[in-house]
Amino acid sequence: IRMRFDDLLGTELRFVDQRTFGGLSLHGNTPDGLPDTIAHIARDPLDPLFDDAAFHTALRLRRTTVKRALLDQSLISGVGNIYADEALWRAKLHYDRPTATLTRPKSAELLGHARDVMNAALAQGGTSFDSLYVNVNGESGYFDRSLDAYGREGEPCNRCSTPMRRRAWMNRSSYYCPRCQRPPRASS
Repeated sequence: IRMRFDDLLGTELRFVDQRTFGGLSLHGNTPDGLPDTIAHIARDPLDPLFDDAAFHTALRLRRTTVKRALLDQSLISGVGNIYADEALWRAKLHYDRPTATLTRPKSAELLGHARDVMNAALAQGGTSFDSLYVNVNGESGYFDRSLDAYGREGEPCNRCSTPMRRRAWMNRSSYYCPRCQRPPRASS
């Protein structure tokens, strides 16, 4: 989906949604100035007002897995599938690990890695896999060259050299190292 809006001053706003996950609509605002349809979305971890302690508490209370939590926009926004895999790889956490098992230090470590991944991606212009993923100047980002997990199925882990694996997960893919990111033990 592609749309372009122009105004009389020559300002241009483009909406490019190659993967068709997005949408475009007009809405009223909340008293805080947010469109009412997005008021439920959590802050992203790079926001200075992001509450680390509240995030940890929410993780412990959810009956879900760590990757689902990282992609849950009511808990944390802006991470996305690629950066979730990267943060999980850095934290040596398997994507199916239950959030209730994360200690405060481990969730703080994971959050730190998510921030590091996002900052590194921003510094490199984002993650562009094709010509539609560009910045406002039409330039592709090159963080895809720095990925340690995402898209590296069969390649050696950059930490232990074990071949990376890919698993289908929620209509997406999860990439992980089977040695560094061991799956959680099955409950009996």
